[in-house]
Amino acid sequence: MIRETRGAILAAAVLACLPAASALAHTTLEAKQAPAGSTYKAVLRVGHGCGDSPTTALRVQIPEGVVAVKPMPKPGWTLTTKEGQYAQAYDYYGEKLTKGVTEIAWTGGSLPDAHYDEFVFRAKLPDQPVGTVIHFPVVQECEKGVHRWIEIPEPGKSPDDYKEPAPSVTLTAKP
Repeated sequence: MIRETRGAILAAAVLACLPAASALAHTTLEAKQAPAGSTYKAVLRVGHGCGDSPTTALRVQIPEGVVAVKPMPKPGWTLTTKEGQYAQAYDYYGEKLTKGVTEIAWTGGSLPDAHYDEFVFRAKLPDQPVGTVIHFPVVQECEKGVHRWIEIPEPGKSPDDYKEPAPSVTLTAKP
């Protein structure tokens, strides 16, 4: 009886940890909140490959309203950006920006499934209301397989309700 009870308690403890473990498996942003209109250092955390296959490319889509994007080069990876026209002009320290980086790609590297790494870029966040959530869809390519971290939660749902949620940052009040 005691052995069965201990087994049940151990099984319950393991099951209780599973949602937390799966949440850590996503490609996420290190800082989950940032002031509206601020310059934001986006640190994309990649915690695993595709099954046992190493990550060979990471592509991030820059949402409308996020401007002045500057990615950080990463040794061993090729860094490329795509530029495009913005839907409107944005003020950037008195300058009107009408085009800029719309996608960043780090390719040609190899991040084994057993290792963790970070991919970094800087950008000015939009000056939108407190609580606005900005999503950065990411595609993680591996030697075998792909993860599409592109799911954006519907109203009333959270990223935990999705298999491959897009990394996001929530806007807070200006300091």
